[in-house]
Amino acid sequence: MSEQNTQLVYNLNDVPPPPKAALAAFQHVLASIVGIATPSLIIGGVLGLGEHVSYLIAMAFFVSGVATFIQCRRVGPVGSGLLSVQGTSFAFLGAILAAGFAVKGQGGTPEDILAMIFGLCLAGSVIEIILSQFLDKLKRVITPTVTGVVITVIGLSLIKAGFTDFAGGARAGEDLGKPLFLLLGLLVVAVILFVTFLGNPMLRIAAIMIGLVVGTIVASFFGMVDVSALGSAKLFALPVPFKYGIDFDFALFVPIAFLYFVTAIETSGDLTANSVISGEPVEGDVYMGRIKGGVLGDGVNSAIAAVFNTFPNTTFSQNNGVIQMTGVASRHVGMWIGGMLALMGLFPVIGAFFLIIPKPVLGGATVVLFASIAVAGIRILASQEMTLRRIYIMAVSFGLALGVTLVPDATQHLPNFMKQVFAAPITLAGLSAIILSLAIPEDKE
Repeated sequence: MSEQNTQLVYNLNDVPPPPKAALAAFQHVLASIVGIATPSLIIGGVLGLGEHVSYLIAMAFFVSGVATFIQCRRVGPVGSGLLSVQGTSFAFLGAILAAGFAVKGQGGTPEDILAMIFGLCLAGSVIEIILSQFLDKLKRVITPTVTGVVITVIGLSLIKAGFTDFAGGARAGEDLGKPLFLLLGLLVVAVILFVTFLGNPMLRIAAIMIGLVVGTIVASFFGMVDVSALGSAKLFALPVPFKYGIDFDFALFVPIAFLYFVTAIETSGDLTANSVISGEPVEGDVYMGRIKGGVLGDGVNSAIAAVFNTFPNTTFSQNNGVIQMTGVASRHVGMWIGGMLALMGLFPVIGAFFLIIPKPVLGGATVVLFASIAVAGIRILASQEMTLRRIYIMAVSFGLALGVTLVPDATQHLPNFMKQVFAAPITLAGLSAIILSLAIPEDKE
């Protein structure tokens, strides 16, 4: 059953002309660049990896490019064949930092820390690769209700990060929420909406980029554009497999292994949202083949990431919002995205250029994109009959996920391994929906 989306400018297998394909790809890069770089920045900063951080960021871009190409092109059974952008996963931050601190506490060097992290991540990727082959046997687990809940919570949980940037960024301190920051964010939102609804397909494709460019230009008049990142960026970075070696510790492996299982569920949700937005089937053999290929791609790409010295990859939800806003669902655009990201990995100075975008400007775009993801999840849930069973699965899952988001201290006395589950809204929502789907009997006719 295929649901044709008449709002699309280019469908999944359409081949846009090179100028339009490059423009659409560029907007996906803009939407994902900060998300790809940020985990490496956080991990490197918290663990004190110093001079290695710039190389880690470069490899994050390089691997994201290769991984995106694989997902969109579909190499054999690997990849979803959808316009699905891959990037560094935020889900693993806590477990990776815990492993890094454990090695550091034993007197390990930055190289020792990275060797352990990449060894654990490489081993964990095997779990997702194996799990991908049994997804069709888990129909009671990966249901539209479960994926709709997960997608909605993904979008809602991302909004906090987007709106923090909208208000000035996490490092704004007392300046957070300055009227100037809020006005810049609103300006970007207004420009995106205005350009999107002008009725010109070319302008609609460029709406996000136009919003960011206009916002950055206006911000420059207030001295908010910092180009110092360009001067300090390395000109060239060569990908070197296992640059830091490899190590393993089973005790540190357990939380990372669990997160690969959760990531497989999140990826299923992301790809379902992608299918909805792209006007493609969300049930049947074609759909399940794409889900299995996409999750397998996640696992394979995370293994490639570990080999090339970066952190696990997953499908990026925010790019579903870009598809919805631009109307371009062509997977051929994904190959352009892959090439751009890989090139940025080889030349880190290119990636640094995008990082000069002021936080409020970026926040104006991401708030709209992230909210679009939540809307995609709601669309999936709304496509199902609202039975009493589904209502309670949704109510409990949303209640718990939003609860730990709004009251993060509620989990402070739990053991660390339990915090990995109960303090993460996406993980908690997904597991709650799965457990309740299995525990509550199906509604009788």
